[in-house]
This record gives sequence, structure tokens and C-alpha cells, in this order.
Amino acid sequence: MPTLAHSSGEIISYIEMCQSWSVSLQRGMNFRLRPDYSVILMSQRRNAPYRDHVEDNGRVLIYEGHDVARTRLGPEPKSVDQPRTTPTGRLTQNGLFEEAAKRAKAGLGSPEAVAVYEKIHAGIWAFNGVFKLTDASVESDGKRNVFRFRLELNQQGYLPRNEDLEDLEHTRLIPSAVKLEVWKRDEGRCVICKAKDNLHFDHDLPYSKGGSSLIAKNVRLLCARHNLAKSDRIE
Repeated sequence: MPTLAHSSGEIISYIEMCQSWSVSLQRGMNFRLRPDYSVILMSQRRNAPYRDHVEDNGRVLIYEGHDVARTRLGPEPKSVDQPRTTPTGRLTQNGLFEEAAKRAKAGLGSPEAVAVYEKIHAGIWAFNGVFKLTDASVESDGKRNVFRFRLELNQQGYLPRNEDLEDLEHTRLIPSAVKLEVWKRDEGRCVICKAKDNLHFDHDLPYSKGGSSLIAKNVRLLCARHNLAKSDRIE
């Protein structure tokens, strides 16, 4: 089993993301890829198929469940309720995540730990951190019933098993539009040394010192070395 070593805000390729979990991540929802972790893929881009959004200044993610699979003779997926079970009665990914949220809410276990990745550009993903799955509901979107999952940002902003990442400042979610603007502005390079690998989205003025995640001028690309060197100091 490979070591997981992603820190919040880290930028990785799709291949690197899949290699980290030793699986081809074709689905957006992946319950218990490891005994202690689930994985979800999100997007807030204009053409995103689901309505994911953040609340509480980036500390809460509201993640929409997934539709029935598209089939040649089946209904249009966006025209029917999102499924809790398959035609054979097995829980779908929606159902598995819902059951986990209900158990945690009822005090029957710890909240599910969920690693969240966000697509920011073709082939380019950002690790948004580890979240706790705290609630699930089924709501009408005006046309059909959809699942809504509430995930709260964990205090640790990294996947463990890599001590070198423990000093990285944990950041709140940066909006997708800001990430894309920063990526294009900084040309996919560390603003200090121009490195193209091991990049992270970094707050110029740290959040803990009043910096904002909401504006591109306070976010920049740093390589892991310069991110670690900065820690939470104001330069």
C-alpha cells in the first residue's frame, strides 16, 4: 500500500491522484477506498455536472449526490431521483455515504474521514483536505430528489503518514474561480523559484493572520520547499 502524502492546497495531476490510491478514480464518490478513508471528487466549474458548494468561509462543503448511470434505454439521469440503492437492492455510493453520515450523527461511530479533490483544469487537481462527513439529507431541487452531504473540514489539512507535511499551514477552501485565476496568472510555476512540480496554493497573508481565501491577489503558487519554509510567518 503506497504512502499518502498530500497536503491541503497541493496541486497534482490526475495520474498522481490515482497512483496515490492505487485505483483509477472514475467515480466522483468512492466509499472506503481504504479502511480509514473515503474519497470524493468535486468541481465548482461552470460546466460541473453537480452543484457542489462551500459554506462557512470555506470550512463546510455541501456535496451533491450522484445520478443513476446513463444507459442506452434508460431515462435521462437528470430527470429521475438520485438512487439510494441499485436495482438489485445494494446500496449505491449515495446510500453508503448516507448510512455513514447517519451512524455518525446518531453517535454510533466517528464521522467518516473523506479526502476531497477538486478539478481546476483539464488533468489538474487540487487536494482540498480531509473532511468529516457529518450529515446527509435528501432534498428536492425543484424537479427531483437529490442527496446533499455535509462535510466539515478536519483540523489536520493533510493525509497522514508523512511527517514532513505536518508543518504546512492548514488552509480553508479556496474558491475554484480563484484557483484557476491564480494558476493562469502564475503560469503553473512557483512564484519564487519557478518550479513546476510539488506545487501548492498558498495564502500570501495567512488566513490565521487575517488573509482571505476569496481573492486571487492573496493566493499564489509555491513549491513544497518554499511553502514549508514560509510556514505561517508573514514575509
